Order: sequence, then structure tokens, then C-alpha cells
Amino acid sequence: MITDLIQSELPRMTVSLRKVGELVLADPGALAQMSAADLGRRTGTSQATVTRFCQAVGLDSYQGLLLELAKEQGQVPQERPLGPDIGPGDDLEHVIAVIAHADLQALRGTRDRLDRAALERAAQSLAKARRIDVYGVGTSGVLAREAESRLFNIGCHARGWTEVHAAETSASLLTPADTVIALSHSGSTREVLSPLQLAAERGATTIAITGDPRSPVARAAEIHLASTSAETSFRHGGFGARHSVVFIIDCLYARVAQLSYERATASITLTAHIREEHSARARRRA
Repeated sequence: MITDLIQSELPRMTVSLRKVGELVLADPGALAQMSAADLGRRTGTSQATVTRFCQAVGLDSYQGLLLELAKEQGQVPQERPLGPDIGPGDDLEHVIAVIAHADLQALRGTRDRLDRAALERAAQSLAKARRIDVYGVGTSGVLAREAESRLFNIGCHARGWTEVHAAETSASLLTPADTVIALSHSGSTREVLSPLQLAAERGATTIAITGDPRSPVARAAEIHLASTSAETSFRHGGFGARHSVVFIIDCLYARVAQLSYERATASITLTAHIREEHSARARRRA
């Protein structure tokens, strides 16, 4: 139970966090009528301290603490159900809770939905590829660059293409020794579909990451990996799917690094000094 966990963690907490914990334990039912800011004022601390307290006991937010206390007491929380909507009158705590809840749900959904066999086939192909192209435009273009950066860092010859003419030029020069990743949440972006089809004609292994397995981009690829959208007010389509796609890219990155362990570790070792040399903190010490 959450109160038992708080009790066990209390001795290891700082003075300010302990004040929050002691009040929670003294009257857990009262929290249903308090905001995080109210709890901070009642304990002589701050809203930020309340948030740190929640994190210290393994929760993402104050909203999570309220839910756990309500479960423990067998009560339904008095707040409205946490959905995807953010209204003009909602406080910051609600905004944070909605975004965190949506992203966590998307990550869990992607994890559960992810085809392990397809992910393994994709990672095996990327690990052996002579060249890797990543296609994406708009929001997916940012993610294409993210995938390029990760794979390039572990010694893969990867390039992200975010302009259709350049992407088609690159795709036309691929061979069966190469692999491409196409990123499109809708799965219907023509600027992504076109180079993907060209790459397939050249014999390259094709991987699609989309939210719709029936979409044109998904159908055009040999391997499909499904993302999940975490839509809220102001975040729709590709914006809502961003964390889900990054999760898939990270899984591919980690598996490719594992499959090409010597190359990956050598690449990371050879470039580690760059971050250190460009660190302002390191420069001050020098």
C-alpha cells in the first residue's frame, strides 16, 4: 500500500520531503480536497517539493498520489476522470497530469502492441546494412534525424532524409545490401511513401513505423512496427505519437548496438571525448 511505502521511505527523506510525508500519513483523506500547491502551503514547503515527494515514492505526479490513496481507502477520487482534454480553466497540475498520463498510456500501448518478431527482423537488417536511409517529413522528419543520430553514433552508415527529392535520389542508389526506415504516423504521407517504394524496387530491406498497419506506407514495407498516439488537447496525429515512435527507435537502437556489440562500443569509445571537450563544466575546471 502507498501509505506503507511512504512510512518506510520517510527516514531516508530530506526534512522538507518528510514534512509532506508526515502530513499525508496523518490525514490521507484530506488530500482529496487539496491541490499540490495547497499541500505545499500546509506543510510550509512548495508545490515543487510535493512533486519531488511523489517522485521519491515512485509516482509520476500528485495526481498519481491521489489515485493511489483513493484506491487504498476504497474510494473513488472526487476529481473528474482524467482524460485527454485540457480546458482554459485547468491548473498546471492538471495539465502535467494529463500529458504524463497520455504519454505513459502510449508507451504501455506501444510496448504491448509491438511485434517482437518484426522488431528482431528489423534490428538484424539494420545491424548488417551497408547503408541506412531514414525517411520522414514534418514531425516525422525530426524523428528521422533522431534515428540517424542514434544509429550513426554506434557506427551505422545512417542518414535521415527530410526532403522528398533528396530522399528519392538516395533511394534510387540503394542496393539489396541496404535498409530503409520510413516514418509516418498516418502511414499515408506521399513524401515518405515515394522513396520507400523506390528503395523496395532497388531491393533494399524496408521498415515502416506507422500508427496504421493498413496504411499505404505500412503495406509498402516488408516490416511494419506499430506506434500508438497519445493525443491530448493541442497534441494530435504525429505530435501525439512522437514519444511512441522514439520508444520504437530506442528499442531498435539498443538491439542493433547489442547485435553489433564490438562496432558499437568502439564507436561510442572513439567519440566519447567530444562531449567532454565541449562541456562548459569541463572547461571551467580546466
